[in-house]
Amino acid sequence: MEHDSFTDDDIRKIYSLKNIAVVGMSKNQDKAAHYVPKYLIEQGYNVIPVNPTATEILERPCYATLLDIPDTVDVVDVFRPSDQVMPVIEDAVKIKPKVIWLQEGIHNAEAEEVARKAGIPVIVFNRCMLAEHQRLF
Repeated sequence: MEHDSFTDDDIRKIYSLKNIAVVGMSKNQDKAAHYVPKYLIEQGYNVIPVNPTATEILERPCYATLLDIPDTVDVVDVFRPSDQVMPVIEDAVKIKPKVIWLQEGIHNAEAEEVARKAGIPVIVFNRCMLAEHQRLF
C-alpha cells in the first residue's frame, strides 16, 4: 500500500488540533470506529460523533452529518468504506477543517483530490489516529 507524504512532525502538529469530528463513529465498542475516538477522548480531545443512526455516543451528542455540527471542526476523521467517502469529503470541504484523516485502509483518490483542491490536507493509507498518537507520544 502507498504512503502519504506527511512527516512525523507534520502528524504531531495535527495532534495539537483539539476538535475532531469522527464520521462513522460507532456505538459498538468492538469496532475501531468506537475505541479509536474513545482513546482520543481519553487523551483530552473534543471528539464530535457523526452518525445518522445515533443521537448520542460516549455521552456526547451525535450529529447526522458534518454540516449539522454547530462548532468549529479542526479534523474530520473518517470511518466509512472507501466507496462512501466522496459525500463526506464534499461536506467537509463546506465546513473547512484544517485536515481530513482517512482511517487506516480507507482510500478514495477522487475524493482526496477534491479535498486537496479545496486546500485541505488529507491523511491517507496506513494511518490510524490511535496508533499514530501512541507511536509519536
